[in-house]
Amino acid sequence: MQGCFSEAFILTPGRRCNIAVSDAGQKIVIRGGGDLATGVVQKFYRAGFRVAILEKHEPTAIRRSVALCEAVYNGFFQVEDISCRKITGLDELESCWQNGIVPLLVDPAGDSIPTIRPAAVIDAIIAKRNLGTNRTMADITIALGPGFCAGEDVDIVIETTRGHDLGRLILQGYTKENTGIPGEIGGQSVQRVLHAPASGTVLHHKRIGDIVEQGELVLMVEQAPVNASIGGLLRGLIHEGMQVQKGMKVADIDPRMDVDWRSISDKARCIGGSALEAYFYIQKRKGEV
Repeated sequence: MQGCFSEAFILTPGRRCNIAVSDAGQKIVIRGGGDLATGVVQKFYRAGFRVAILEKHEPTAIRRSVALCEAVYNGFFQVEDISCRKITGLDELESCWQNGIVPLLVDPAGDSIPTIRPAAVIDAIIAKRNLGTNRTMADITIALGPGFCAGEDVDIVIETTRGHDLGRLILQGYTKENTGIPGEIGGQSVQRVLHAPASGTVLHHKRIGDIVEQGELVLMVEQAPVNASIGGLLRGLIHEGMQVQKGMKVADIDPRMDVDWRSISDKARCIGGSALEAYFYIQKRKGEV
């Protein structure tokens, strides 16, 4: 996606920014409930919006301890101050919101969006491609990461690659291309992510939060062992019993031993803040037209 540029904006010191406080209570639909999506959910939830998550039937999140999509499997899940409940119909939305709970509906195609009529739709699936999100879904549309063109597919795309531009709002064009190389953490990049050596069913030998040594057995995919590539804290582990394909990401080791694997990551918080910024920025632009 070469030749597409992002725009950066600087607020003039001393200039007052009028935030549309009346927007609090508006409905926000977030497609996806993985760890990065959960960072987005928290920002909008804390700002007073009524947030709903749309997920697929079998989420493949790795960092499940900080991914609200775990509610698909458990019926209910909590990450920090955010409680999430799986619902089976749109008639349950209001009850969840009134009780301070984020509802999650299994609706991978987003068929419920026209009925919900949200103020904004945020694509946080992180599929590295567009799975159907478009600007007709809501007045404001935002997407995270590669696969979307700002100004065409959605209003704004948010950079998700670690580094100087993490969280940058892209107003025209694309984010950086997906390299397939994980961002560096604790001096490790490719080595910290484990992939399925074969296709089959996952069987755990370790749990999220365990400290593992290099070469130690973490899980099995059918009869194929998946051993720790480095020593560190097992921060991510795909759901046990899931059918995976060869090459699929199945675990994530953090070389930092003191990381809090129960709390939302710095990257997810940054991207969540950027999504909230994007919402109000688009509101401001619309008000100036």
